[in-house]
Amino acid sequence: MGDHLPYAADAESPLKPAELQVLRSQYEKEGEYVSLQTKFNFAWGLIKSNNRGEQQEGVRLLSEIFRTSPDRRRECLYYLALGNYKLGNYAEARRYNDLLLDLERGNLQAQSLRNLIDDKVAKEGLLGVAIVGGLAVAAGVVGSMLFKGAQRQR
Repeated sequence: MGDHLPYAADAESPLKPAELQVLRSQYEKEGEYVSLQTKFNFAWGLIKSNNRGEQQEGVRLLSEIFRTSPDRRRECLYYLALGNYKLGNYAEARRYNDLLLDLERGNLQAQSLRNLIDDKVAKEGLLGVAIVGGLAVAAGVVGSMLFKGAQRQR
C-alpha cells in the first residue's frame, strides 16, 4: 500500500456489500491461521463501512495488528485514526494521527485527516456551546418563574 493510500475524504466511501463480503469470506476461511494481509484488508474494509459495529470491529482488528506487527504500524496508525474519527472518538483519532505525523511530517493523508478531525471538533464544540447556552437560558427562565411564583405566595 505504502504511498498509494487515499486521502482521508476518499477513505470515507464504504465498500459495496459484495466487496466487503469477499474480504469477510477470506478472513473467515483462513480462520485461526489468518494472514496479516487478510486481517488488515478486512479491518480496512470494516473501517470504511458506515455501520458503527463494523467500524468498531475494524478498529479492534487494527489494534491487534498494531500491537503484534511493528512493520505495519504506519498503516495501522492512519486507519486507527480514521476509524476512531468515524466513531466520534476524536481524542483517540487525533492521538493516532499525531503519532503518524510525528513519524511522517509531510504525510498529506494524515494532514488531510487532521483537518477533518479539527473541523469536526470545532463544529461539535460550537454545538456544545450552543446547547449549554440554551440550557443556561432555559434554566434562567425557569428560575425566574419559580422566583416570581415564590414572591406571589408571600
